[in-house]
Amino acid sequence: MRPALAAWLMLSLLGGTGAQDRCGDPPAAPSHSASAPQLSPEERLSPHMPESLRCDACHAIAFQIEEQLRKAEGKVGKKALKESDYMEVLERSCSQDWEGYGVLELDGEKRLSGPGMPRQQSLSVMVSGGPWPSRLSKLCHGYVGEQGEAQVYGAHRRGPAALRQLLCHGDKGPCAGRKERPEPSKALQNEL
Repeated sequence: MRPALAAWLMLSLLGGTGAQDRCGDPPAAPSHSASAPQLSPEERLSPHMPESLRCDACHAIAFQIEEQLRKAEGKVGKKALKESDYMEVLERSCSQDWEGYGVLELDGEKRLSGPGMPRQQSLSVMVSGGPWPSRLSKLCHGYVGEQGEAQVYGAHRRGPAALRQLLCHGDKGPCAGRKERPEPSKALQNEL
């Protein structure tokens, strides 16, 4: 038995990596690749949000407004905010940096991604920065200005669905005629 053990040990040492590959090295991790979405000149250069992304953008804006107003109300014990306070919160919501948002391609369709947006399951690359933050800020100011601060705050007080309905799903909203997205999960909301 000793000569066989000695021969195996000698072959293992002389064989180098052959024995190791079979006995103990973890299998190589499968490789995945993803490429950034191919953006059209309008998507790259226009100061305006592309029409195809306006519904997603509206949901992101509604989420941010809802979060900011909820936090402000939490500081005053869940009571309604004074007009000057909710106007300040709405201004701050729209003027934030919006850096957490960008565009990605999912199943051949470009989608806005970021806090409050549904999680994307497949491997994808998000293009953020560039024109996206200023586009979101402009749209946010436009929605609040069009609806009026009091109406936006009133919708918030009725709940997130009412705010999304007011901003995004009304007759002239960017999501008019589209199915409303499900409300983001609490885990996703806590990322802010």
